[in-house]
Amino acid sequence: MPPARIRCEPLTLERWADLVSLFGPRGACGGCWCQYWRRSHSAFEQGKTGGNRQALRRQVTSGPPPGILAYRGERAIGWCAIAPRESFPRLQRSRVLAPVDDTPVWSITCIFVAKAERNQGVSRQLIRAACRYARAQSARVVEGYPVETTARQADPFVWTGVASAFRNEGFNEVLRRGPTRPIMRRRG
Repeated sequence: MPPARIRCEPLTLERWADLVSLFGPRGACGGCWCQYWRRSHSAFEQGKTGGNRQALRRQVTSGPPPGILAYRGERAIGWCAIAPRESFPRLQRSRVLAPVDDTPVWSITCIFVAKAERNQGVSRQLIRAACRYARAQSARVVEGYPVETTARQADPFVWTGVASAFRNEGFNEVLRRGPTRPIMRRRG
C-alpha cells in the first residue's frame, strides 16, 4: 500500500497542537520555535526556555498564519515559515541576506521536516504550498534563503532549506553575497 498522500495547511490555532507535536519539546531545534528571524538576538536567546514558543503562539493567535504545516494522514510531518519579508526584522538587518531591491516579497525563512520523513520530497511540497499560500495573499514574489550544499550537511545547518529544492520549485538565484547563501526568487 502506498504511503498516505501529503496535504499542506496554514498554521491556525486549531492546528497548534499539531505543530507542538511536530516540533517536540525542543521547539524543532534548540528552543527556536521558528523565531530566529522574528526576534532580536537577545530576545531570541532568552526565549529558548519558553518565550519563543509563546511568541509563536501569539503570532498564530493574532494571525495571519505564520506558515504552513504538511500532514501525512492526520500527523503533521513538516513546517514552512512564510510571511512578508518585513515580518522578519533580523532578516532585514542581515548583511548576507539583506534586501536585493525594493520589490515587495514574501519570505520562506524556515523548513522543518520530521526526521522519519526527510529526503522524501516533503520540503519541496512545503515550498510549493507556501508559494500558493503567498499568492492567495496577493504576493507577487516569493523569496528563499537556502543553503547551497556541496556535501551532506547536518540537518540543523540547513533549516532555511537547500538550494536544489528551491530550484526544483521554479526559484532562480538573484544574488549571492556569501559562498553558500543564495537569495532565490520565484514570481507568482
